[in-house]
Amino acid sequence: MENNNSPSKEVWKRFKQNKMAFSGLLFILFLMLIGILGYLITPDQTPFANTMHLQLSNKKPGRSFDFLIISRNSDVKKLNFLQKMFSGQEADYKSIPITSYREVGNKVHAKEYIGDDEQAEETIYPLVAGKNRYSQTFWLGTDVYGRDLLSRLMIGVRVSLSVGLMAVLISLLIGISLGALAGYFSRKTDAAISWFMNVIWSLPSLLLVIAISFALGKGFWQIFIAVGLSTWVDVARLVRGQVMALKQVEFVEAAKALGYSTPRIIIKHMLPNIAGPILVLASANFAAAILLESGLSFLGFGAQPPMPSWGGMIKEHYGYIIMDAAYLAILPGLAIMITVYAFNLLAIGLRDAFDVKSQNISV
Repeated sequence: MENNNSPSKEVWKRFKQNKMAFSGLLFILFLMLIGILGYLITPDQTPFANTMHLQLSNKKPGRSFDFLIISRNSDVKKLNFLQKMFSGQEADYKSIPITSYREVGNKVHAKEYIGDDEQAEETIYPLVAGKNRYSQTFWLGTDVYGRDLLSRLMIGVRVSLSVGLMAVLISLLIGISLGALAGYFSRKTDAAISWFMNVIWSLPSLLLVIAISFALGKGFWQIFIAVGLSTWVDVARLVRGQVMALKQVEFVEAAKALGYSTPRIIIKHMLPNIAGPILVLASANFAAAILLESGLSFLGFGAQPPMPSWGGMIKEHYGYIIMDAAYLAILPGLAIMITVYAFNLLAIGLRDAFDVKSQNISV
C-alpha cells in the first residue's frame, strides 16, 4: 500500500500552506520558463537582443515605430528550433525607422525617423523583394542604444539564473565535501579545514569575488567559478556541524559496525538526513549569487557587453535616474529585487517545511 504520510509529502504539504513561499516558488518557475524559452518569446530575437537603432534612443514605454527593410543578407544561416531558442537568430536584413512611405515603380520613397521634433528629407531606396515593412512596439521602451528593453530584460533572466544555479552547484560540491570531512574526521583534519574556512569567512564576499575575477579574467563563465568559490563556506560550516552531531547517532554506529566504508556512511546515511538544512541554505545562496553577479556586472567584472545583465543594464543607465528616463535603471533594479525576494521567500518556506529550528541558518 502506498504511504500517503511519507516525509517528503509532509514537507510538501507544509510548504504549500505557506502562501508567500509558494508564490515565490511560482515566480521562480515563471522566470525559469522565460529563461528556457529565451529568444523564442523575446520581441528582439537576435543574439543578445542587440539590434540597435540609435535614432530610437531612450524612447518611452509603449512607443510604436514603422521600419523599412532596405537590404537583405542571403548569407545568414537559418538555425533550427533549439539553436534559435538558446542562441538567437541573426537578422537577415537591415532596417531603418521611418515616418513616411510610398512606392514609385521599383523604388521606395521614405523619410527616415530622426527624432520627434525633426523631419528628415525624403530618400529613395531600392524596393526589396517580399515583405519590406514592419511595425514594432517597444512595450518597456528602448535603452540608450535604441535596443528593446523588454527583450534585454528577458534575456537577462537567463544570465542571472544560470549564474545562480552554477554558483550554488559549485558551492554545494565544495562545501559538502569539506564540511563532511571536517565533521566526520576530528582533530587535525577538522582543525586544518576549519582554519581554511575561517580565513575565507573573514574576507568580504564581494572583494573575494573581485579578486578571483581578476585572477580568472572578465567573462560570463568566470563568474560561475568566482561566485561559487565565495559562497561555499556557509555550506561547509552547516554540514560540518550536522555531521558532527550525526556521527554519534545509533544508525551511524550500526553502519560502522557492519563495516561500511566512510564514503558510503557519509553519502548514503548522513547527507540524506541533513538534506533539508542544505536545501534551505542553497536557496538563500542562490539569492546571494544573483546579487553578487549583479554587483560584479555593475562594476564591469561580470557579463561583458553586449550580453544583457541586469547589473550591467543598471550601470549603463544609472545616470538617467535624475532625468526623465529613470525607468531604464529602475526596471532591472526591480527585477533583481523581486527575484532575490522570491528566493528568500522560498528559503524561509523550506526552513519552515523542513522544521529547521537550530541549524544556525540565516535567511
